[in-house]
Amino acid sequence: MAMAVRGTRGGGSGGINGGLRKFFSYRIFISAIFTLLFLATFSIIFSSHPHHHDDGSLPSSGNAYVQRTFLAVKSDPLKTRLDLIYKQANDHMTLVNAYASYARKLKLDISKQLRMFDELANNLTDLPLKPSYKSSLFEPGSPVDEDVLRQFEKEVKDIVKVTRLMIVESKESYDNQIKIQKLKDTIFAVNELLIKAKKNGAFASLISAKSVPKSLHCLAMRLVEERVAHPEKYKEEGHKEEFDDPSLYHYAIFSDNVIAVSVVIRSVVKNAEEPWKHVFHVVTDRMNVAAMKVWFRMRPVEGGTYVEIKAVEEYRFLNSSYVPVLKQLENANMQKFYFENQAEKATKDANNMKFRNPKYLSMLNHLRFYLPEMYPKLHKILFLDDDVVVQKDLTGLWKVDLDGKVNGAVETCFGSFHRYAQYLNFSHPLIKERFNPKACAWAFGMNIFDLDAWRREKCTEQYHYWQNLNEERTLWKLGSLPPGLITFYLTTKSLDKSWHVLGLGYNPSISMDEINNAAVIHYNGNMKPWLDIAMNQYKNLWTKYVDNDMEFVQTCNFGL
Repeated sequence: MAMAVRGTRGGGSGGINGGLRKFFSYRIFISAIFTLLFLATFSIIFSSHPHHHDDGSLPSSGNAYVQRTFLAVKSDPLKTRLDLIYKQANDHMTLVNAYASYARKLKLDISKQLRMFDELANNLTDLPLKPSYKSSLFEPGSPVDEDVLRQFEKEVKDIVKVTRLMIVESKESYDNQIKIQKLKDTIFAVNELLIKAKKNGAFASLISAKSVPKSLHCLAMRLVEERVAHPEKYKEEGHKEEFDDPSLYHYAIFSDNVIAVSVVIRSVVKNAEEPWKHVFHVVTDRMNVAAMKVWFRMRPVEGGTYVEIKAVEEYRFLNSSYVPVLKQLENANMQKFYFENQAEKATKDANNMKFRNPKYLSMLNHLRFYLPEMYPKLHKILFLDDDVVVQKDLTGLWKVDLDGKVNGAVETCFGSFHRYAQYLNFSHPLIKERFNPKACAWAFGMNIFDLDAWRREKCTEQYHYWQNLNEERTLWKLGSLPPGLITFYLTTKSLDKSWHVLGLGYNPSISMDEINNAAVIHYNGNMKPWLDIAMNQYKNLWTKYVDNDMEFVQTCNFGL
């Protein structure tokens, strides 16, 4: 019990003492907090009190806001105004010096802008140094004269105004973003002009290529006039057996251009080792057949070469019931597409005019698909366009082993160019299913055809099948090359490129070494050698085979 009582007493005494200690500790803690707050407040007030400065500048320590408040209360408003004007002048002087420095880096030392920048900077520097301003505004301890301040402010504002106008005017020269944007705008405008010029050039080129030159028209008229004036000289000759002799070298040329056909034949004969073994089958239209016959009667080919001249209308089997292109030309929609006046649309899109050129459906352009039927007794024949020039003997082509294929031609593909995909519409399921878009294209213009293989492969029937399907121009757009690529797909033998060099009618970059090594050069493109738009570097290769001694060539002023 005693232990319990002692414990109780001890516990009670300890509780009282503990309470006192807590009480006094709490008071001490509260007092300390208030003391610290008082000292902090006093320190802030003391430190915020503005010290006296003779130069009027702001103190470098303490609370900035409180400092500015006290300074605003005690300072002279004219002095503050003067400081703001002076600061504005200094800012613009710095800006002018920056532009002047950049102008010097651009080596514009003699420019008017640089001289004006230097002048403005000097004006802003010298203005506060004027005696009237220096004594009245910037003298330490002296009051600011309001009238002088106004005059000073006016002069500063005038210089600042001129400075800002100069900077706005000069931004195009010194601001990179503005220069870049201006350059982009210029490039865009020039590109628009270039596109327009290309369209106009392409349109003019197509007009030139389609039109019959005055000299060529004159020549045809003179030849027909000669036929009418002297009919006894130009009686029809009978059919010669050499025209059907398979042991001779036979050529097919389909054209309505008298002088072009003459150049092709003359170039072949002049480079042939045995010209008397060469036979030329020339087919033209009814309008030009008389002129063609008169030419070769007046200027017979040298060397005993044979020339057969016929009109396409003489081949009776070539009618609309058999030939798809003739049947299609009877279609009203097709006639509207090819023959309706589209001049306004053509000027907007040169390709539109190109696609609507009726020559692409002319019978002369598609006669090449009927060679076996036109010359049933022949085994091989060399097809030549009328815009080629022959530079070497071509009899080696008859000795080329075609490996049982129909067509011997030079391939034109390189890289991704001149592949089937460029000529045929591979979005059409029939084209996509039957042909390889990466297959290499080849060129018409000089082709050796095995007519026996042609008959065996039934190539003309294949041509008819695809031409009938293309009545709405959904498989290809124009020309005889796309149907040729289809007709002779997998039946074409690639020849060495030196046999046939193309591009002299559009490409000015063909090397002369390549041209000189070629057996046949081809002026494919719009710049035909008999036109004024022909490329001069290639023209003489054609004109040297023109028969300039022919009287009508001189009369019609070909200007060759």
